[in-house]
Amino acid sequence: MFHVGGARSALFNWALAQQRPEGRMVLRVEDTDAARNRPEWTEGIVRALAWLGIGEDDPHFEGPYFQSDYADKHRETAQELHKSGRAYYCDCTREQVQERRDNPNLGYDGFCRDRNLAPGPGRALRFRVPEGGPTVVDDRIRGRVEFEHSAIEDFVIARADGSPLFVLANVVDDVEMRITHVIRGEEHLSNTPKQQLLWEALDLAPPVWAHLPVIVNEQRKKLSKRRDKVALESYQEEGYLPEAMVNYLMLLGWAPGDDREIMPWSQMQPLFRVEDVNSSSAFFDEKKLRAFNGEYIRALTVEEFVERCRPWLAGDSVPWDPADYDPEVFAAVAPLAQSRVAVLSEIVPNVDFLFLKEPVEDEKSWSKAMKPGVGREMLQAALARFADPGLPWNAEALKAATEEVGASLGLKLGKAQAPVRVAVTGRTVGLPLFESLELLGRERVQARLAAALEKLGTGEDAAGA
Repeated sequence: MFHVGGARSALFNWALAQQRPEGRMVLRVEDTDAARNRPEWTEGIVRALAWLGIGEDDPHFEGPYFQSDYADKHRETAQELHKSGRAYYCDCTREQVQERRDNPNLGYDGFCRDRNLAPGPGRALRFRVPEGGPTVVDDRIRGRVEFEHSAIEDFVIARADGSPLFVLANVVDDVEMRITHVIRGEEHLSNTPKQQLLWEALDLAPPVWAHLPVIVNEQRKKLSKRRDKVALESYQEEGYLPEAMVNYLMLLGWAPGDDREIMPWSQMQPLFRVEDVNSSSAFFDEKKLRAFNGEYIRALTVEEFVERCRPWLAGDSVPWDPADYDPEVFAAVAPLAQSRVAVLSEIVPNVDFLFLKEPVEDEKSWSKAMKPGVGREMLQAALARFADPGLPWNAEALKAATEEVGASLGLKLGKAQAPVRVAVTGRTVGLPLFESLELLGRERVQARLAAALEKLGTGEDAAGA
């Protein structure tokens, strides 16, 4: 699944690429580790990016490319580094290295640096880290970051079979694809001095580095797929709009600088500057994302809202018989529902009573509304009043009738309508009641009131099961 942190990184890269006519964002699948690579995972990444608006139809996008396609170049570059003396073969096992170290955490000790070993079975190729001095990473977000060479071991760049490790393959691919900017999460900062040393060993200028702040949860712990909801697809399935997600992710570590938060991509993208990204951790606030999404939903036209809701109202997952769904009824109720949902999946419990043969029975709602001395009496009076053929069946008349019936029982409208709402919709909260009654029609409303009365009349108390 595509991590929201990866989505944030993609958007920052995308914004930069679109700011220049020749700018390109490259999607590269680093697939040399077969155990961590499957075609369906690549397809999922492509779909997730497309949902965000990043895809092959845009001239600023390239890919997906696959690291495995460059395997020959990886091997060739490893041998070039060996011939130039920047790498050497080593036959030390992990156990031998640890035996020579008082502190095994210190890593490799350079034992084979001057042994001049030839390639052979069990001999890995190590990069010769320069002695003395630091490698300085000029990071656009974090500034000047120094890594002392004494703390960097001579790291392996190719296995004994000649296959490259990620650190080398990554650099070679960046060279081949003419990568100018590397914008990624801060967890990769520790890899950067090794990669920069490889760029310099190849007599090439490294790309611009920019390491984005880590994204944390409300406990200020790094987002974890084992603990937090981090998959972009989960938010898509829940009914978050892509434009709301894009807007929110762009603000995780960056701000446009004018105190505005709700901004379309077309306005954010020209303002984005890597140098303006904050190095402090960014809090992924799902409540705030939800509020953003609600704002974007309310900004849709009714026609757009109806269209966006379509996937949640059709198919095998809906609680009603698909034959009972009436798109014209939904179109009529859509303006009422649009202001009440924060994610599109909430549309189903808001309108299900319109298409179910019987409303969903919520036990807490029933107990709350059908109290002794209120529920039965109000339903009986409402059923009788609604049966009057002279009562116009529209929201205004139904409200007045309910208010009138309630007053006769000493109830204000808020108390009077609760039993009617639960009998008809199954819940104490939802869409405006009287507009809902109008859409349901006289016959169905009367049938549901009668069914609720029958339930109350079984001998159980008004808060019955």
